[in-house]
Amino acid sequence: MTKPIHVAVTGAAGQICYSLLPRIAAGEMFGKDQPVVLQLLEIPVDKAQAALKGVAMELDDCAFPLLQNIVLTDDPEVAFKDANWCLLVGSKPRGPGMERADLLKDNGKIFIGQGQAIDEVAADDCRVAVVGNPCNTNVMIAANQAKRLSADRFTAMTRLDQNRAATQLAQKAGVAVTEISDLIIYGNHSPTMYPDFYNAKIGGKAVTDVISDTSWLQETFIPTVGKRGAAIIEARGLSSAGSAANALIDHVKALHTPSDTIHSIAICSDGSYGFTEGVWASVPVKTTAPGTYEIIHGVEHNDFAKEKIAATNAELTGERETVADMLS
Repeated sequence: MTKPIHVAVTGAAGQICYSLLPRIAAGEMFGKDQPVVLQLLEIPVDKAQAALKGVAMELDDCAFPLLQNIVLTDDPEVAFKDANWCLLVGSKPRGPGMERADLLKDNGKIFIGQGQAIDEVAADDCRVAVVGNPCNTNVMIAANQAKRLSADRFTAMTRLDQNRAATQLAQKAGVAVTEISDLIIYGNHSPTMYPDFYNAKIGGKAVTDVISDTSWLQETFIPTVGKRGAAIIEARGLSSAGSAANALIDHVKALHTPSDTIHSIAICSDGSYGFTEGVWASVPVKTTAPGTYEIIHGVEHNDFAKEKIAATNAELTGERETVADMLS
């Protein structure tokens, strides 16, 4: 029988994971013939731990053939022990009146501890995907704690932005979302990120050949994608959950499956596309082996795109300065 993949998941009793965990157990992330062990981490609070037990009970009741075992814990070293993938979904949400700098620092403390634990006890082939916001800076903090695992093992998720952008373009053009290709998110997972419509295609044609309304693309499309999370909170009173879980499935599946298809992930910048070296910025990549990627170079950007990329890079650089004392 195929050896199971050990998948550690944080914030496991939260909304995103309620949508995520059954899909992992059903084989949507790693394949329909790949057994999995779920190692679930929640905060050491009675209510959270009770909710986690309830989630595990539901997973049991689904009788997933691929689900070999479930580990429930409030100890990061137990959750991350021998994990092949660590999905860092949990983070402290931004409260009313809370400054972004305070949010960065509060979450930084969490990701320092998780980064250290992963480096100490995870499997030698471990890969880490960060969802908890602000994810670009959280993954930078976690990766900076690692001595054994290299920076390329750590990524942050901008696939939700990519999926949101693809749907907006498809709806505007009146086509199926499968017609959208080569659409990449640059920069931060925040309203400053840049969805590169100039290099994307609809049915194999340049987006600007299909959608001639440049003002819509520049002035409506970009902020709609960038502020979609806030719009969902306003509409349903809760943050994105099902769509975030779906994007994480896409993110990990794309990284786990070698392909020439380009996709968006936030990685440690090597200076490509004008991003400051050492910040975690979303760029185009392709997966060359399970868990291994390479940056796609040579994508050309006009002055409008360069301006947008410079703005999101400035935000990322500013966030790094805010948490500079947390970086080893």
